[in-house]
Amino acid sequence: MKIYNNILETIGNTPLVRINKLASDVSAQVFAKVETTNPGNSVKDRMALKMIEDAEKAGLLNPGGTLIEGTSGNTGMGLALACIIKGYKLICVLNDKQSKEKMDILRAVGAEVVVCPTAVEPTDPRSYYSVSKRLATEIPNSWYVNQYDNLSNRQAHYESTGPEIWEQTEGKVTHFVVGVGTGGTISGVGKYLKEKNPNIKIWGIDTYGSVFKSTRKLEFLTKTRFIRTSLKELVKIFCLQMLILM
Repeated sequence: MKIYNNILETIGNTPLVRINKLASDVSAQVFAKVETTNPGNSVKDRMALKMIEDAEKAGLLNPGGTLIEGTSGNTGMGLALACIIKGYKLICVLNDKQSKEKMDILRAVGAEVVVCPTAVEPTDPRSYYSVSKRLATEIPNSWYVNQYDNLSNRQAHYESTGPEIWEQTEGKVTHFVVGVGTGGTISGVGKYLKEKNPNIKIWGIDTYGSVFKSTRKLEFLTKTRFIRTSLKELVKIFCLQMLILM
């Protein structure tokens, strides 16, 4: 019988689905990696589990401990699922711009939600970065996840998402396009695909008004092209062979 022992074992192995109408006027084969089929409904499930597992191996997490993380919602959901299975407590620190629905669903899966003001600098003691760090120093037996600097974020995609794309396309992928986010997905997948074929193009989608005011230095350091445009414009502008969207 093919039965999973718990919900965490269902993370990953998400399907590639052909994009039809959006790419109807281009010659490229365009596919979407449908990460919403993960149990927490996003790609963040992958790195949430990986960060916890690596922290356990490193002795940073003890039984009955508390995880603390600043999140906009998706990482919090991935962490919450893992905490349910593994028996940890979870405190999610969110900005007040996040929707009530996001806060409610995190509470529904057992997380404590702490809300911080959005309109403050990251270094302000009221920011969700600062509050997360402070709580980790005040609460006994706790661990600050820190998805932005935690290299397990990137490693999760190097070990799972990248190999899946390579296998699903039989090594024929030519372009990979993804929203930048925390940088974990694009750097992990990009590293794996570049090792397989240095000619594969890795493109980061950067929204208008992003904090990336200048991306030239970042592009040079990461060998990644950052593009401020809509997805539809992107597909129309470039003539591609095979494009994977995430």
